[in-house]
Amino acid sequence: MMIGKKVKDFMERHSFHLEGKCIAVGVSGGPDSLALLHYLWRLRASTGIKIVAAHFDHMFRGQESYLESMFVRDFCKERDILFEMEQKDVPSYIEKTGKNPQLASRELRYEFYGKVMVQHHLDFLALGHHGDDQVETILMRMTRGSTGKARAGIPFLRPFQNGYIVRPFLCLTKQDIERYCQSHQLDPRRDPSNEKDIYSRNRFRKNVLPFMKNENAHVHEHFQRFSEELQSDEEYLAELTEANLNKIIKKEKGEIALDIRSFLEMPMPLQRRGIKLILNYLYEEQTSSLSAVHIDSIFSIIRNPHPSGTIDLPNGLKIVRSYEKCHFGKNPEKWEPYLFELNGPGKISLPQGGMIEAKYVWEESIAPQVQDTFILDLNQVSLPLVIRTRKPGDRMTLKGMSGTRKIKDIFIDEKIPISERDKWPVITDRSGTILWLPGLKKSSHSIGGPETGDLLELAYKQ
Repeated sequence: MMIGKKVKDFMERHSFHLEGKCIAVGVSGGPDSLALLHYLWRLRASTGIKIVAAHFDHMFRGQESYLESMFVRDFCKERDILFEMEQKDVPSYIEKTGKNPQLASRELRYEFYGKVMVQHHLDFLALGHHGDDQVETILMRMTRGSTGKARAGIPFLRPFQNGYIVRPFLCLTKQDIERYCQSHQLDPRRDPSNEKDIYSRNRFRKNVLPFMKNENAHVHEHFQRFSEELQSDEEYLAELTEANLNKIIKKEKGEIALDIRSFLEMPMPLQRRGIKLILNYLYEEQTSSLSAVHIDSIFSIIRNPHPSGTIDLPNGLKIVRSYEKCHFGKNPEKWEPYLFELNGPGKISLPQGGMIEAKYVWEESIAPQVQDTFILDLNQVSLPLVIRTRKPGDRMTLKGMSGTRKIKDIFIDEKIPISERDKWPVITDRSGTILWLPGLKKSSHSIGGPETGDLLELAYKQ
């Protein structure tokens, strides 16, 4: 099949039509990008497309890089193609930032492409990735342990800037492109770094791809179909995951609380994607130090029968399991101990929210007591009342029971999350005797029948 028809059919299969499009073309001067620029240039008259060649000089190879830039400039001038170029000292940028050379180069190159699209009001950026690139990318990512959509390799179309990146040549092989260059007397430049075995892609290209092509000359077509099907499946599963996850999580102040019981009822493929969705939300930028081991540790703490546990992830993300809740958050809020005194009626606003309100009551006005109210006979306790956070070794006598119990054990019995315990109010008299754990337990000092003397009602309002 002729290369032109092959590319046209491929784009039509993706419902992509060139007519009237405004396109930036990333051109290095190599065979792939030069062939793509030439292919689109030939279609200008028949499709009405506007094209702008965008060339980025990384300055890795000094004068040689500059001569390649001039080659692309002259190529465009001969064909009346708008040409934009930027030189950037990428080696200095790498030294200054410590970034991986390939990632740093890509970051600055795509930043330039974005500027060209904005400057010329372009909707698309066309890049010359081909079918062999697709095979290499998928194999590299699977070998590296990538998961989810990343395994699908290079997409035909993806959002970029205020438009899209499009890759019309994914249906072609490297050999197809070389033939195209020969048939149109193109003389592309060759980057010697493409032959160096220090890059993993080059090792796959030289050692793995020839074997696969020898097994099946159309292997690139099968990988492209795999890529498209996997992308489609992942997009559908991502929608299902988000819909299910939104029902069982709460977002508050940059933190996420997950209901474990409901989460474990989700199908396993949605659970895996759900954890990644939460991490993507909390990590504003993807972190390279996050690995499958971290994901496994999160599942371990969620499925563990023990009701509590903590995991520290890269960049300050902390995961805390407490009973049926799992909290994800960066730099969790730390609560300082507090202490207030009440000498009679009044109101105390608590640092974590909520309030303790005290007022005098009379026996006939006493309503049935609930866990959020506590009534004291002031003849039996010594003021001031103290409202404070818990201390190590705190114990209290419980109404209707003999002996004392540890506050820690009460919190455990009542399944109070670990994150809540250090800010929970504890109310004592002047001597330190614990009278009440609001909302949880009352001491034997709570009145249980007709009493004499002044009565003070405490109410806990959240």
